[in-house]
Amino acid sequence: MNTDQFKESLEHQGIRLTEEHMVKFQRYYEILVDWNDRMNLTAITDKEEVYLKHFYDSITAAFYEDFTEPLTIVDVGAGAGFPSLPLKICFPHINVTIVDSLNKRITFLNALASELNLKGVAFYHDRAEQFGRKKEHREQYDMAISRAVARLPVLTELCLPLVKKHGHFIAMKGAGASDELVEAKKAIQLLGGHVKQTHHFQLPIEKSERSIIKIMKEKATPKTYPRKPGTPNKQPLS
Repeated sequence: MNTDQFKESLEHQGIRLTEEHMVKFQRYYEILVDWNDRMNLTAITDKEEVYLKHFYDSITAAFYEDFTEPLTIVDVGAGAGFPSLPLKICFPHINVTIVDSLNKRITFLNALASELNLKGVAFYHDRAEQFGRKKEHREQYDMAISRAVARLPVLTELCLPLVKKHGHFIAMKGAGASDELVEAKKAIQLLGGHVKQTHHFQLPIEKSERSIIKIMKEKATPKTYPRKPGTPNKQPLS
């Protein structure tokens, strides 16, 4: 996906990018590739692939969710900033918090945010299991979002504790999302959630499968969750 296709494809979805937006995505790409030479941030460095598989793919959440409001969003395991920072570029009024377990990624994200002059962003070096038990973060966010970090039963335990009642957890998944939903049924219910919507679609050009799962937080998550670091991965609630 070249830059013209990127802009045009988003415009077809009602997301109009200005020249300022396009300059920020170009700098994002340049900084990502530069830092990637020194640390492993992504296996995808070809420009057209980055624009399709990182930038465009991240923004697909906005095809089905309303980001025009000043939401507080927490992105669990964002790595090099996906999906929340491409969304932040498109919708500058949203407030983004990213938690990641690798400090080198946090260092990159701070440098990136400074270079792109992104306001209303915060980056935390922490395990999601510990982060979700801290009172200043637990059930404080309108939305938790995560993309390709872990299977849904695990992600649900890491993300739902951070979402306030009546807020939402948005899971961005690839092929096999329907199977993951079946696996996650127990976890979603136990942690206070309810599956509200599921959207299936294909990325343009390569036609790979994508799914966006919207889980509404109906009631408070029991205090015993999330469990200690490593446990959700080793013993998923399924």
